[in-house]
Amino acid sequence: MTASTVVAILPAPQLSSNNFNRIFIAPYRASSIIGLNSSKRPPAELFGQNSFSKTREHHKIRPAKVYARRAEEQRVIKEEAPQMLETFPSFEITPGLAHPLGVSEIESGINFAIFSQHASAVTLCVILPKSDGMIELALDPQKNRTVNIWHICIKELPRGDVLYGYRIDGPQSWHEGHRFDNSIVLIDPYAKLIEGRRAFGDVSNKICSFFGTYDFNTLPFDWGESYKLPCIPEKDLVIYEMNVRAFTADESSGLDPDQRGSYLGVIEKIPHLLELGVNAVELMPVFEFDELEFQRRPNPRDHLINTWGYSTINFFAPMSRYASCAGGPVSASREFKQMVKALHDAGIEVILDVVYNHTNEADDKNPYTTSFRGIDNKVYYMVDLNNNGQLLNFSGCGNTFNCNHPVVMELILESLRHWVTEYHVDGFRFDLASVLCRGTDGTPINAPPLVKAIAKDSVLSRCKIIAEPWDCGGLYLVGKFPNWDRWAEWNGKYRDDIRRFIKGDAGMKGNFATRVAGSADLYRVNKRKPYHSVNFVIAHDGFTLYDLVSYNSKHNDANGEGGNDGCNDNFSWNCGVEGETSDDNIFALRSRQMKNFHLALMISQGTPMMLMGDEYGHTRRGNNNSYGHDTAINSFQWGQLEAKKNDHFRFFSKMIKFRQSHSVFEKENFLDKNEITWLEDNWYNEESRFLAFTLHDGNGGDIYLAFNAHHFFVKAEIPSPPQNRRWHRVVDTNLKSPDDFVTEGIAGISGTYNVAPYSAILLEAKQ
Repeated sequence: MTASTVVAILPAPQLSSNNFNRIFIAPYRASSIIGLNSSKRPPAELFGQNSFSKTREHHKIRPAKVYARRAEEQRVIKEEAPQMLETFPSFEITPGLAHPLGVSEIESGINFAIFSQHASAVTLCVILPKSDGMIELALDPQKNRTVNIWHICIKELPRGDVLYGYRIDGPQSWHEGHRFDNSIVLIDPYAKLIEGRRAFGDVSNKICSFFGTYDFNTLPFDWGESYKLPCIPEKDLVIYEMNVRAFTADESSGLDPDQRGSYLGVIEKIPHLLELGVNAVELMPVFEFDELEFQRRPNPRDHLINTWGYSTINFFAPMSRYASCAGGPVSASREFKQMVKALHDAGIEVILDVVYNHTNEADDKNPYTTSFRGIDNKVYYMVDLNNNGQLLNFSGCGNTFNCNHPVVMELILESLRHWVTEYHVDGFRFDLASVLCRGTDGTPINAPPLVKAIAKDSVLSRCKIIAEPWDCGGLYLVGKFPNWDRWAEWNGKYRDDIRRFIKGDAGMKGNFATRVAGSADLYRVNKRKPYHSVNFVIAHDGFTLYDLVSYNSKHNDANGEGGNDGCNDNFSWNCGVEGETSDDNIFALRSRQMKNFHLALMISQGTPMMLMGDEYGHTRRGNNNSYGHDTAINSFQWGQLEAKKNDHFRFFSKMIKFRQSHSVFEKENFLDKNEITWLEDNWYNEESRFLAFTLHDGNGGDIYLAFNAHHFFVKAEIPSPPQNRRWHRVVDTNLKSPDDFVTEGIAGISGTYNVAPYSAILLEAKQ
C-alpha cells in the first residue's frame, strides 16, 4: 500500500448487516501533492474558513469497534477484537482535488471530495467489489483539506461497483447546532448513485445500510438520433400527477412481477396516458428514499411503508428500488432514462416533484442519521441558536433544510442541473417551496437567493418550475411567491374555491368565476401569465376525487397517528351518505359531481393538473393522507379502469382532448372583455349558486358554459350564437354516457335550457 500505514483489517459488512468491521489506514505520506486547478477552485467566500482545530490525534491507533449501525437510537456500540486478514489491496494515494464535490474520475485515479466546515476529522470508507473488508482512510487535515473541502484521490480503484461513505467527527456541542457522530458511515451528499436494499419494501432487510456508489464503466446513454425534447408551451400543458411505483405495482397492471412498480412499468402504460390525453407527468419523489424508515424502531407507525417518498436521502440518485428485477442503482439510472426517452417520444413531458425543504433525517428525538446531519448539521439544517441549537421545523417533518446557505444552495442547484443534463427532465415541482423563501435563521425573505438563482440559471432556463407556495410554518405565498416572472404555483385557492362552489356553498359564485377565468387577482402582476396558476381540485395530498364526493371527514385510523394527521378542511361532501353506498341516486349524484369538477378544471384558464386514478374514480376509503400504504389504497387499479372505460374514463378523456383542441381555454394572456361575457345580473346574491358565461374565440367558435350548484333545476337563458352559427350541446353532466359528452355536439339548442341540479353544460357554436 503505497506510502500508507495499515493499522487494522476487519471483515466488511453486508449491506443488510448492522456490523461495520473495517480496515483502518492511517494518514499516508504522499510523495507529491496535486494542487488545485485555479479555474476549478471553489471560492473561499462560498465555503468560509475553518474555525475548529483538529480534536483527534490521527496517528494514534483507534480501538477496533463493531458498531450496531443505525440501531434503535443509532448509538449502540459493541467492542470486539480486530480480526486480521492475510491479504489486503494496495493503492497509490494522493491528496486529490477539492473540486468537483462527490466522486469524479481524473487522470490520477478516482477522486473523492466532501464539504464539512466544522468537521475535525474525516475518514473515507470504501468497500471494494467482492471484498471481505471495508477500507477506512483517515484524511490528513494538513494535506487533504482545502478550506472546508476534504479530498483524496485513489489510483487503480475500480471504475464501478465500489461502495463508499464517510465517518466524520467534530464538536459535540449540541447547543451550537452540531450533531457529529463518527460511529455512522454517512452518504456523500453528491453521490450520483445509492446502493441499499434491492427490493422495494423488503422487510427482511429493513435495517439496511445505504452507501454511495459510482459507475464510470457504462457508456453514455443513447438517446437516439431522432430524439428530441417535447418543449410543450406552458399554456398547453395538462399535468398528470402520479407515483411511479403505485402506477403499476398492483397485479391488475398485467405486468411481469419483476417489472411492476418500476420505471419500465411506466413505459408499458404510456398508451393509457395517450388515451387519456395528458401531455405531462408530474412524478412524485423519485430521489432515493428509505421506504421502511418507519419500521426501524417500535412506534405507532411501524406498520407503514413510505410509498409517497417525501423523505429524501440523496438529491442526485434515482430511487434504486424502482429498477426492474431488483436491478440496483446502475439499472435504475439507465431505466429512468429509458422511461424519460419513451415519454418524450410519445410527446409527454416529465416534471419531478422534488423535496428540498427537509430530508429523511427527522428530528433530535428520533434521528435517522444518514448524511447531512452527521456531515455538518449546522450548515445543512436551520438551527435555533437562541434555543440550545434545536432544529427548526418548518416542514412538519422534524428538520428544515437550510436552503439559502451558500453551500446548500449550490448543492440544490447542482442537483437540479444534474437531473436536467443527465436525465433530460423537463421541470420541477418544489414541495413546500415557501421553505426556500426563508433565511438561514428561518425568517421569511422577500428575494430569496435560491429562488432567484433557479429562475435565472442558464441550464434550468428551459424547465418548468412550479412552487407549492406554502410550508408548515404558516408562510402562505399563493399568488405572492417570489417569481421573477418564471415561477408557476400550485394554486391552493383555486382548489378550495372550486370545491366549495361545486358542492353548493353559499357566496362562492364570484370566487368560482375568478378562478375559472385564470385567477387574475393573484397572477395578473408584472409579466406573469394565466399558466403560472397550476389549477387542481385533487392532488396526492388529500382526498381522491371519488372520496371528495363520498366522505365528509377523513378516515385516517390506519395511519397510526390517532386520526391527527391529514387536513381537516377538505371542503368535501358525501352527497348524503358517508362512504360506500348502494343507493343509485347518491351514486348518480357522485358521478355527476366528479364530472362537474373535471369540466371546471378543463375549461379554466391556467395549467390544469389531475391525479392518477381520478380518471376511473379511485378511492382510498376516505384516507386523506395515505403516504404509508403500499397497497390498493394507493396503487392504480387497472381492473377498475377497464370497468369505467365506457363511462367515467370516457368523459374524462374526451374533456381533456376537447380542451386541447380549443385554444379558447389556453390563453397566453388574461381574458379581456372581448374574450368573455358573464351572463349574470345576480352577482351579489349570496344564495346564488348558478353561473353562466360565454368564451369568445374571435372566429365564431364560441363556448357557452353553465354550472348549477343548486339542488333544483335552473332554466338558463341561452344567448344568441355568433352569426351563421348554431349552439350544439357537447356536455351535460346530468346525462348518462355516452350522451354526457358528444364530441360533434347535439344541434338545436336555443332559447332556454333546463340545467339539472348539481350539473353543468357546455355548448359549442358551430355551423
